[in-house]
Amino acid sequence: MLVLVINSGSSSLKYQVRETDSQDLLAKGIIDRIGEVVPDHAAALEELSGRLREELDGRTIDAVGHRVVHGGERFSEPVLINNEIVRSIERLSPLAPLHNPASAMGIRAVHAKWPKIPQVAVFDTAFHRTLPEHAWRYALPDSLYRRHGIRRYGFHGTSYAYVAPVAARFLGIDPEEFNAVIAHLGNGASVAAIQGGKSIDTSMGFTPLEGLVMGTRSGDVDPSILIFLARQGYDADTLDDLLNRESGLRALAGESDMRAIEEAAVNGSEQARLALAVAAYRLAKYIGAYHVAVGGAQAVVFTAGIGENSWEFRRQVVDQLGPLGIRLDADANAVRGKQVRRISSADSAIDVLVAPTDEEEAIAEATAAVVARAADSAASF
Repeated sequence: MLVLVINSGSSSLKYQVRETDSQDLLAKGIIDRIGEVVPDHAAALEELSGRLREELDGRTIDAVGHRVVHGGERFSEPVLINNEIVRSIERLSPLAPLHNPASAMGIRAVHAKWPKIPQVAVFDTAFHRTLPEHAWRYALPDSLYRRHGIRRYGFHGTSYAYVAPVAARFLGIDPEEFNAVIAHLGNGASVAAIQGGKSIDTSMGFTPLEGLVMGTRSGDVDPSILIFLARQGYDADTLDDLLNRESGLRALAGESDMRAIEEAAVNGSEQARLALAVAAYRLAKYIGAYHVAVGGAQAVVFTAGIGENSWEFRRQVVDQLGPLGIRLDADANAVRGKQVRRISSADSAIDVLVAPTDEEEAIAEATAAVVARAADSAASF
């Protein structure tokens, strides 16, 4: 099946075309400056259609898979899209105001352009729907959950769903028996506790702000800081901008790009060294906690841009895990590659892996599976 994978942002549209049988990547790209140079998502689809005519050499798309950030409590698996599903995604926009509205616009634009092509929504939050209540509950009045859906949802689920079984098979473990701590480290970063192949806890919460120190997001802070700042005259929009766009590595190092921060640290920047130390310490604490949560991890797994490529950040994190008996092989850690690999030493009590993620491949496969099931169901009547 030829699947077009779309990740719609408010001002951009990233895409890939995957052949699910061969897993070949046939086309990829981004259309940006939507709302400026490109008028809207419908116009972006027109531009995309032109690109695909050239890149696919006459082959036609069989299905479209959309990355949707927030599925709330309703969506625990990928779904075939219809009008009611689109409206549900839009109703969840208050929980992901930067993401869900753009996803809905992308879906509607595809339907207007290619009304007969089936579309599938793949939700970032779905993988974490297995969290037990004691993990997803906040110690807040029940009315806030009942009225406003305030609870831990978790994100990066498509990445975890892809990486967990890949890492398990690399170690010769049945994915349904795999206990691990997986760290998805990019500009947005989170960590998940995997028990029996399922998510039982994760660092991101009601929104993607909670948890680790990220490129521009603060991660965990004392909530009273916000109350204090509100009393100093900071309004909600200013606080939102502060926590999501002006904090994290940017606040500590003056830079949000990990490569630039590591280079600055090598060149003697104390700010950069502090930023790395704070981020590594925060992640090490979560790994220790989640090792306990899963009843003893069989592996610690690093994935996504920073997790796959920054040997220095991995070293700073793993060096703090000595009390768990975890040891790093310095030479293995320095090797770069596109395959799953072990970077722990032979005497490490727990395996440490680097496992490249491929969210687009996961979305393409999920899309093909949903469309095939729908076709089988229709054929049975």
